[in-house]
Amino acid sequence: MTKLTDFPITKKWPAQHPDRIQLYSLPTPNGVKVSIMLEETGLPYEAHTVSFEKNDQTSPEFLSLNPNNKIPAIIDPDGPGGNPLALFESGAILLYLADKSGKFIPKDAAGRYETIQWLMFQMGGIGPMFGQLGFFSKFAGKDYEDKRPRDRYVAESTRLLGVLNQRLANRAWIAGDEYSIADIATFPWIRNLVGFYEAGDLVGIQNFPNVTRALDAFVARPAVAKGLTIPPRG
Repeated sequence: MTKLTDFPITKKWPAQHPDRIQLYSLPTPNGVKVSIMLEETGLPYEAHTVSFEKNDQTSPEFLSLNPNNKIPAIIDPDGPGGNPLALFESGAILLYLADKSGKFIPKDAAGRYETIQWLMFQMGGIGPMFGQLGFFSKFAGKDYEDKRPRDRYVAESTRLLGVLNQRLANRAWIAGDEYSIADIATFPWIRNLVGFYEAGDLVGIQNFPNVTRALDAFVARPAVAKGLTIPPRG
């Protein structure tokens, strides 16, 4: 596709600013990773709300961009070589935006891969495990009489928090002393775990002071505060 209007998704969500990165998302832990990154980098973008209540994520237009029907997804009209680039999967989008902006990922190869490994740690562990714990602590799963599924995810989430707490014992941020995409990926999930999921007591969040210290620093950032509200829920 050679221009933004060639993408079918733009028929359902027309671009008011076609020269900007188009973001299709919701303010969920995965969704706000990208809005926070866009706010932090200052890259110009336009946000579109994908309403789960209206099943927008299963519409043909959205599936044309992300066949996995998950948010977030983006189209950058000025991608590599000046051609539009469509991307889904929040981790891939964070890496792309870090490279495009030259921010929030180390430029040296060793530091870059160290950061990427912690990004993968969030994607493979923190996100899936915290999401399952949320189901069993707040949503339909909380009514199950058998608490073994819940306790399985409590134990694994607690273990993951322990890994992070140790990692943060002698550094300001996950990848080191510099804020990075590893933090942008991880801390929305921790905030959601203790806030929206109401699972702080279940995992003993008070036992992870390095995690809570870094979480407080994360949410105090102006770009984070703004990104957490974008796009508005439809």
